[in-house]
Amino acid sequence: MKGRGVDISVTRDTFRLAQVFTISRGSRSTAEVLTVRINADGVTGWGECVPYARYDETLDSVSAQIEGLPEQFDRAALRDLLPAGAARNAVDCALWDLEAKRAGKRVWELAGLPAPGPELTAYTLSLDTPDAMQAQAAANAHRPLLKIKLGTPDDMPRLKAVRAGAPEARIIVDANEGWSAETYADLAPHLQRLGVALVEQPLPAGEDEALRAMARPVPVCADESCHDRASLPRLAGKYDVVNIKLDKTGGLTEALALKAAALAEGYGIMVGCMVGSSLAMAPAVLVAQGAMVTDLDGPLLLAEDRAQPLQYDDAGVHPPAAGLWG
Repeated sequence: MKGRGVDISVTRDTFRLAQVFTISRGSRSTAEVLTVRINADGVTGWGECVPYARYDETLDSVSAQIEGLPEQFDRAALRDLLPAGAARNAVDCALWDLEAKRAGKRVWELAGLPAPGPELTAYTLSLDTPDAMQAQAAANAHRPLLKIKLGTPDDMPRLKAVRAGAPEARIIVDANEGWSAETYADLAPHLQRLGVALVEQPLPAGEDEALRAMARPVPVCADESCHDRASLPRLAGKYDVVNIKLDKTGGLTEALALKAAALAEGYGIMVGCMVGSSLAMAPAVLVAQGAMVTDLDGPLLLAEDRAQPLQYDDAGVHPPAAGLWG
């Protein structure tokens, strides 16, 4: 797309995973992402998104959305040009990167945010047999926060196995909409007994009304039920925490606005991700500052990454260097 010195390109990139990654919806061995580059007057900003089939997104459909943008627009106009989702995320983040490079500043300066620091991140254990998950947990027991993918009718043996493998770790559970109200009601007291700190999206987004009448001994986080600020009115009385993912909000601009609105309404903040590269995580690190839970482990699951990846160490995931993004 060209016009008045502006050029937008979309490429498909594949990153091999370190091992097969499984959730209740299926397995994968690669991360398939779209990389958007916006060039203006010889300066290029870039961003990444991960189309998600759960939201009826494909690599082709998201590419078409981006390629269908008009020749001239800015971040303020983007909200009306694209819906919240993967396409708007990659473009919004590329525009932030472009603006920062042209101004000779970092994105957090442009956004009026304090300089960011590292945030401890969860490390996700793939859904597997109890024995295999116990082995995964034991191998990662040194990590302070483990996230378990569950969401089947037979999850108690898996949860017990993970706790046995990592007795000291803080644990959060992601059901990926996989439980019924009855299953969750049976599991909830056991989640508390086994020291689970948070449970993500226990019920399908369209069937979560049952949460209003249920005790929540463990804080419940809205993932598939929360996309952007328009989602908040439907969450009251059902959830305690919201999971902010840039591929759901449609970019950093809305993610920061959602965080502010959710905090104002008393929700805890979790910042999550799809399985993508360091380029996808970089803007989310800014949103994760001070969050109740940070879950930006995508690059830790990869066998390969961007040329200048994010830094991960005992302090957590560090803000991006300017050579990566922002």
